[in-house]
Amino acid sequence: MAALTPAAGHAAPDPGSAVKVNQVAYVPGLPHRATVVTGSGTPLAWTLRDSSGTTVASGQTSVRGPDSLSGDSVHIIDFSSFDTAGTGYVLSAAGADSNPFDISAAPLRKLRYDALAFFYHQRSGTPIQSQYVGSRYARPAGHVNVPPNQGDDNVPCRVSCGYTSDVRGGWYDAGDHGKYGVNTGIATWQLVNEYERTLHIDGADRAALGDGTLAIPERGNGVPDILDEARWGVEFLMKMQVPEGRTDAGMVRHKVSDENWTGLPMRPEQDPQRRVLSAVTTAATLNLAATAAQAARVWRTIDAGFSARALRAAERAYAAAKADPARYADSGDDSGGGSYVDNNVTDEFYWAAAELFTTTGSAAYRADVTGSPLFRGKGFGEGGFDWWWTAGLGDTTLAMVPNGLPASDVAATRAAFASHGDRLLSQAAGQGYPAPTDGYWWGSNGVVANAANVLALAHDFTGQAKYRAGVYQTLDYLFGRNPFSHSYVTGYGERATRNVHHRFWASQLDSSLPTAPPGVLAGGPNTDLQDPVAREQLEGCKPQKCYLDDINAWSVNEVALNWNAALSWLSFWAAEKAG
Repeated sequence: MAALTPAAGHAAPDPGSAVKVNQVAYVPGLPHRATVVTGSGTPLAWTLRDSSGTTVASGQTSVRGPDSLSGDSVHIIDFSSFDTAGTGYVLSAAGADSNPFDISAAPLRKLRYDALAFFYHQRSGTPIQSQYVGSRYARPAGHVNVPPNQGDDNVPCRVSCGYTSDVRGGWYDAGDHGKYGVNTGIATWQLVNEYERTLHIDGADRAALGDGTLAIPERGNGVPDILDEARWGVEFLMKMQVPEGRTDAGMVRHKVSDENWTGLPMRPEQDPQRRVLSAVTTAATLNLAATAAQAARVWRTIDAGFSARALRAAERAYAAAKADPARYADSGDDSGGGSYVDNNVTDEFYWAAAELFTTTGSAAYRADVTGSPLFRGKGFGEGGFDWWWTAGLGDTTLAMVPNGLPASDVAATRAAFASHGDRLLSQAAGQGYPAPTDGYWWGSNGVVANAANVLALAHDFTGQAKYRAGVYQTLDYLFGRNPFSHSYVTGYGERATRNVHHRFWASQLDSSLPTAPPGVLAGGPNTDLQDPVAREQLEGCKPQKCYLDDINAWSVNEVALNWNAALSWLSFWAAEKAG
């Protein structure tokens, strides 16, 4: 740990073994690297033992020295020359043993479904049934107007708008019971894109996302399960659209949430707070335009009626946004749900235009795409994917899905993925615990996962091995090759996150409640330390060490739809490309 004095009554976060490894699995045929915390200025001996304790490889560390993002002095172990599949390997150096790990692709094949299961667990307005999640995670429907709930079937506006809305369904976004347009939008898009990619990328594993692959009520209906799940997001966003004949018709409400924050724990069906709709925003409206246009395209041959309804909603939303392009979220609207302020929607306009053009071929949408300052991948100058920066989502569609653009425009967009991928690889190369980012703020693990998704797409578009290797190096960081020897994915790794900030997965506060199910991504290190618990225990922390596995440390340990959507996309690609 960086030097800090824990507050009375609190222990400093345990940094774990000095030998930091991917505790889940290194994939055969790819680099196998670990980090060792040591102040030695000369190389050290290392050994690798199998599950029987037999030494199967040995060598010398490489000295890297001081690492600015962690504050540690480190060496690197490269044991790539040993590539025999197996379980229970232990790496030793500097008098310390690593946590055990596998050399195998099998855990990734499981993770792709566990990460997707997050969305069924988070469904609102429907019972979560034990036959799909087990008895510990089963619960009654939340927010369906059964007391003490006040329900989502007849929700008024926080500031009176003269009508109420039925906004049942969708997913709870995070550890609270709010449902948000911008988080639902990017998460829904990533799930649908995960499937749409299999239609257009050679060798993509479409069968792995087929009907019957997920434990959800819709399995067996002839529709790929991932699309059944994603439809919950599209339907919810359409319910948030202001109906015809009302002020702001066609625009989308920014969120529905409790009127005031509830405490922890709080099961969804026991939430007594009044539910309220926030004002419309251009960002939420364009999230509907983009995701509904994408859905219209993908469902065209699956459910023509839904496809047509989605396209009508998308076109209404886009027209409304163009007529009212600067309706931003109120930073003061943070009681009972986060505000999610985004005062730059140039990227959302580009994303929505890209989806509508690709779906319809309309010359008007094409002009908006090609006339955007973000066209041909220029949005990567600002960064990759996040709820507040969605230009890369439009680029993904334009680079992947046949759309009638000249080949030179498609090639330039694909080249932008490679250029941004090179920047990400360069950032990681200078780190003792390589991750494709140089900033750690709210949801840093989601940022890291999405950066890996850019690398994955760069590999899809170029075939270059360096981008594929960068994806798995990122998984090493998320699975334990980090300053805490900590896997940020619940249920994966011997030292994995357990106490996420969540009102139902709250076993730390009430033993009758469960911990998070496997496959949930914790928010991760955050230098802003917005919550009192994190500030108390982590003040002065180095960026990669600003993390605490505590349910009340919401600024570092919450969960979110968009982070798990990124993990789902990443784990599916990684399982496919692991061979």
